[in-house]
Formats: sequence, structure tokens, C-alpha cells
Amino acid sequence: MSIRDLIEGKKAWRAHMARVKALPQEYQIVYKEIQKYLFKVGPVELTEGTDLLSGIVDLFEEGAAVGKGVLEVTGRDVATFCDDLIEGSKTYADVFKESIGQEVAKTMKKGTDKDH
Repeated sequence: MSIRDLIEGKKAWRAHMARVKALPQEYQIVYKEIQKYLFKVGPVELTEGTDLLSGIVDLFEEGAAVGKGVLEVTGRDVATFCDDLIEGSKTYADVFKESIGQEVAKTMKKGTDKDH
């Protein structure tokens, strides 16, 4: 990644966060919780830009514009809302499981190769 990419990424993130700060307070609170949740769960595409998070802000801006409360937009179970958003996305947990599986397979192969 070049310095230019880093600078552009930082500018995009600042613009994104400015949009979040322009949301009504209840939307900002829920957005921050969603962001924390998604960073913990770790959909891999979060590191490839702000598309998912920007989509959430778009949805929140639309909801706020028509006067909906944030939980009318997400539903009462915000974690389920997040899980539905990333359903089918590769997560860091998936990457970790794959790497563990590969390490176990390598170790098992080494063990069986020694036996022969």
C-alpha cells in the first residue's frame, strides 16, 4: 500500500465519520455500537474500505430524514441486524479456522509421514 493510498484512505475515513457525526444522537450511538460489533466479528471486507459502514450511514441518513427512530431502522436486536448484514461474508474467525485446519492437516501429515 502506497503513501497515497494511506492518505486517501484517511481522507475517506474522515469524510465517513463526518457523516456519522451529522446524524441525530441516537443514530450515532447505535452506529458506534454497530461499528464496535463489526470490528470484533471482523468481516474481512471492512479492511478493504468503508462500503459496508457507508451503506449503514446511508440507511441511517434515510431513516433520520423521514423521522424514524434508529431502532425502527435496525429493529430492536441490533446484533441480529449486523449479523444479517454480514451473512455470507468471510470473517476473520473463518480465516482463523481455515489456518488452524491447515496447520492441523500439516502436523498430521508430518506425523503419518514419519510412521512410514
